[in-house]
This record gives sequence, C-alpha cells and structure tokens, in this order.
Amino acid sequence: MKEFHGIMASPGIAVGEAYIFKQIELSIPKYSIKTEDVKKEMDRFDSAVEKATVEVENLKSAVNDNAHGRELELLDSHILMMNDPELKKQINVSLNDQKRNVEWILIQVIEDMIAQLKLSRDEYLNERSMDIRDMSNRILNQLLYQEQASLTGLEKPCIVVTHNLMPSDAIGMDKDKVLGIATDAGGKTSHTAILARSLEIPAVLGLMDISRYVKDGDKIILDGNSGKVIVNPDKKTRSVYLNTKEKWEKHEKDLLQLNRLAAETKDGKLINLEANIEIPEEVNSVIFHGADGIGLFRSEFLYIQPNKFPDEEEQCRAYKSVLESLKGKSVTIRTLDLGGDKQVPGLNMTEEKNPILGWRAIRYCLSQPDIFKIQLRALLRASVHGNLKIMFPMISGVEEVEHSLEIYETAKKELKAEGIEFNENIPIGIMIEIPSAAVTTDILAKKVDFFSIGTNDLIQYTIAVDRGNERIAYLYEPFHPGVLRLIQLTIENGHKQGIPVGMCGEMASNPLATVILLGMGLDEFSMSSISIPEIKRIIRSTAILDAEEVVGNIMEMKSYSEITKYLKNWMREYFDFETY
Repeated sequence: MKEFHGIMASPGIAVGEAYIFKQIELSIPKYSIKTEDVKKEMDRFDSAVEKATVEVENLKSAVNDNAHGRELELLDSHILMMNDPELKKQINVSLNDQKRNVEWILIQVIEDMIAQLKLSRDEYLNERSMDIRDMSNRILNQLLYQEQASLTGLEKPCIVVTHNLMPSDAIGMDKDKVLGIATDAGGKTSHTAILARSLEIPAVLGLMDISRYVKDGDKIILDGNSGKVIVNPDKKTRSVYLNTKEKWEKHEKDLLQLNRLAAETKDGKLINLEANIEIPEEVNSVIFHGADGIGLFRSEFLYIQPNKFPDEEEQCRAYKSVLESLKGKSVTIRTLDLGGDKQVPGLNMTEEKNPILGWRAIRYCLSQPDIFKIQLRALLRASVHGNLKIMFPMISGVEEVEHSLEIYETAKKELKAEGIEFNENIPIGIMIEIPSAAVTTDILAKKVDFFSIGTNDLIQYTIAVDRGNERIAYLYEPFHPGVLRLIQLTIENGHKQGIPVGMCGEMASNPLATVILLGMGLDEFSMSSISIPEIKRIIRSTAILDAEEVVGNIMEMKSYSEITKYLKNWMREYFDFETY
C-alpha cells in the first residue's frame, strides 16, 4: 500500500482499478529548408490547421448530446486558437527568419508562448498553457500523420491515471466509465479540474509521479476531498473508504436538495449566496448549484495571450455571454487585477523586487488609462444584456476610487457621443483587501454602492504574511483577531452608509467562518460554486441572534487558536448534523 498526496481538484471518493493513459510521445524532426520552400511549409501548416479544426468539430458533434456548455465552449476556444491570425503570422515570420521545417517552428513558437505564461505565479494563468499545448498537439499530429490518443471506448469502469490530462482528452473521455482522475501535473484552475467538477468526477491533480508508480489494474482509492490517492490498499483501508464513500454520496445527495431553497436563516433573514468564477465556462456550475448570482467574475482570463491585448469587442462578447446566461441575476465583474503574483507578458509590467506590494490591480489600470477605459467601455456596452455590477480591486484610499470613477465617467461620455446604449445606473463597488481601505471604510462608503471583502489579500496584508510562503503558512490565519476586527469594521461602516457588504475571498466558503460572518451582518457570501450547498445548509440551520452571540464572545478572545477551538466546539454542539 502506498499513499500519494496532491491537489483537491474535484470532490468525491472513487474506488476502482487504475487505467494508465499514455499520451503518444511526439518526435519532432528538425531540418533546414530553402527560401523557396517557405510557402510550401506554410501551406502544410494551413492544411494541418484545417484538418485539426475538422477533428475538433467532429469531437464537438460526438459529445454534443451529453456535453455541458463549457465543454463545447472550450472546444470552440481551441478552434479559435488554432485559426488565430496572430499565430499564423508568428509561424510565417519564424519560417522566413530560421528556414526550418514548420513542425520545428511551431514547437518553438508554442514553447515561447508557454514560457511567457509560466513567468506568472498566478495558477490560473499558468494553467492556460495546457490549452495552448493541447491545441498545438492537434496541429502537430496532423503534420506528422500521428493518430491522437483517446479515452473513448473504455471497456470497463476505471480510475484514469496519467501524467497530465489535456482538456480535449477530458472532454472526449467515456464519462460513464471514468470513476476518478489522478494526474502527476495540473492544478485546481485547469480546464481538466473545472470539467471534472462540472461532471462530478472526483479528481486529484499534481501528484508528481503517480503515473510512473501505478500499473494498469492496480487497486486505487482516490479521495478528492483530501487530495489523497492510495494504491493497492489493504482490506481494512478499503473497507473504511467504501463506508466513507457511501456517507459522502448521501451527504452530497442531501445537499443537492437545497439547490432550489433560499439561503434563509432560522429566524428569517435572507442571505445572498453567489459564486466566484474565473472563466465563462463555469456558468453552468453556478446555475446548477443554485447560486443567487455571480459575486466575483475575474476578468484576467481575457489577458492571458502573450503580447496581445483583448480588444473592446472581444471583451464585450465575453461579458455579454455571462450576463445573458444568468438571466437577470446579478453579475459582479472585477476590473483587471494583474501584477503582483499575476504577471502577463506584454502588459508593459516590469520586474519588481516586491510585486505583491507593487504595481498591480487598480494601480496598473490607473497608470494605463487607455487599457482601463477599453475594459470599462466593454462593460458598459455589455450592461444592457443583464444585471451588471462593476468592482474595482485593491483600493487603498479614496483618491483611487475618485480617479477610477473619473475614467468610468469619461467612458460613459464617449459611448453617449457615439450613440451606443448602456445602463446608466450600474452599481459600482470596491474590494476591501488592504488594511488602509478597511480602516477608512467610513469615507469610502460615501463614494460607492457596495463593498466586497477580499480576505485572501486582507489576511496577507494585515498579518504581513506571504500566503505563498510555506515557511510561514501557519501565520496565514483568517481568525486572527486583527483580521476579524477589520472585517467587522468594514461591515459596520458599510451599513451605516446604507450600502451592502459582501465577501468574495476564501473565508466566505469556510464553514467555520459562516456563523461569524452571519453574526457580523455580512449581506452576501461569494465562493466557488461547489461550496454553496454546504454554506447554505449552515445558514439555514443558524439563527442570527445565536450568531451575534458567537461574535460577541469571540471578539473578546485574544488569539486565533482560542477562537478556532471555540468555533469547532460551538459547531458540534449547535448543529444536529455531522459538521467539523
């Protein structure tokens, strides 16, 4: 028996036999060509793109009957990438410069694009390199007359074990036969992880070397709830997990009954439960899990193509698609939040000694007003297609709010002059994620329509702890009294001015934090869609008066360890169902 530990990409427990999925290794030739052969090589590239496009279109047709919307949209995005004029231009320029065969040129161009994305510490941006590689492999297979490896037609139920599952492999797999997915590579924001969650297939990614250790037919226990994979478990371990699997499935079935119910406390207070999304493809999960809307739509996905800015039309289409899909439910779109740990080549960002405290988010946008205004124009144009709210990130003081609103008003004036329709009364909010903003929320509340507390950064900046530094990870604690006081102050100041206060950081999805946030008067919780049913269950089982009593008690306590212990004990005693 051997245990592997990785990233919890999709919850659930799977017990079954391993199926090793080996992608075909591509051997890329390298040879010189003459100047007169450049056009011939370019024609080969165009032909390969055409055939690869047909291949993806056929895959779309094959999965269309059972596909989620995001799967079809992902395949459409691959078609767009393969046929991108900018890619063709780069191939053509490199062919003329290097005089090498087109397969070799394609690899160089793709590796350069991926290397640029890898410069970012942001997980989402890093994961997009998989889509680029997936797309390029299809073109290379056509150039090399190589058959594509596939997970279609699996003979029996299995747990797929592989080095890294390409998004199109995940889409094309026989979903009724795949019990779980375990990979060496990959992260929580990869398309494979997103698809696994949407299909409710348990998945553990980032296991480092599991594909080298496991053999076809090995007995596997995959625990997507803890990120653990056990290979060839003993009888006792297998029995324990089969029992745990049964309990988990019952728990999930019970939670799904809540999807159509409101997040209403025992004493009748309605709470808004919304979802955080990274990309438009996640909308189906938002709807499925009964979210009241989208509390945080991160717009960075549009800026991930190296050296290529998304134009106004491209942005407007993306925002419009999400607004229309939510059919009148509110959608809060955060303006561009790049820099810091989210570096994207081509955005004129320079290397900084301390990027987390540097030129990022609203600071970057205000110093690049043309880029910022294009996004605001796109948002305004999209606003006629749904219930839009706009949110500015990383506000440190009132000057940044005022400057942002000036550019916003300029964008409105331009559209009016052009006769373009938009919603005149879009609610404008700010994220409270810097201590200086939290302690001046009494001032900021007079300038905006809502607050959203971003706890990921608020905790980091309040305690002065880099959340990515493993040596001091133990200090990154949401129940630190200093953090709780800033949250309480923000909610109180927002309410005094009559504006709603939400939270879109990870703390909003922490079941232990739910009762505190209810007691402090938080109006809106926004989190990963999959977390919504659990938080809704706690809200529906809690009375506001009891939550306020909890807050009164913990605000007198001196340390996060004391607060955490108290919360765990209170949860066990208060609820009549198994909790934490």
